[in-house]
Amino acid sequence: MTTQVILEFRAKEGCADKVRDWLRSVLPDTRGFKGCVTLHVIRNQDDPAQFLIVEQWDTRADYEAYLAWRGERGDMEIFGAMMDGPPTIRFFDFVGI
Repeated sequence: MTTQVILEFRAKEGCADKVRDWLRSVLPDTRGFKGCVTLHVIRNQDDPAQFLIVEQWDTRADYEAYLAWRGERGDMEIFGAMMDGPPTIRFFDFVGI
């Protein structure tokens, strides 16, 4: 069964479009990473600085390997510098309903 990942974060003031553009440039690598099934970026209509990244991965271990790879490349530092605080990452399973 696949793992559903919800990453929620808020862009720093004035950085929302910069975040969107940066994500557009790096997410093709994410979508091609081993275990990534789907990935969607969602932006709040009422608060454009708030984003959700909704992902489906083959396993949680695949996602954790992906995060480690991003960290090794320095991408997390770049991403973090544009965020207004740390992201929230939650893991979910389908319940078959």
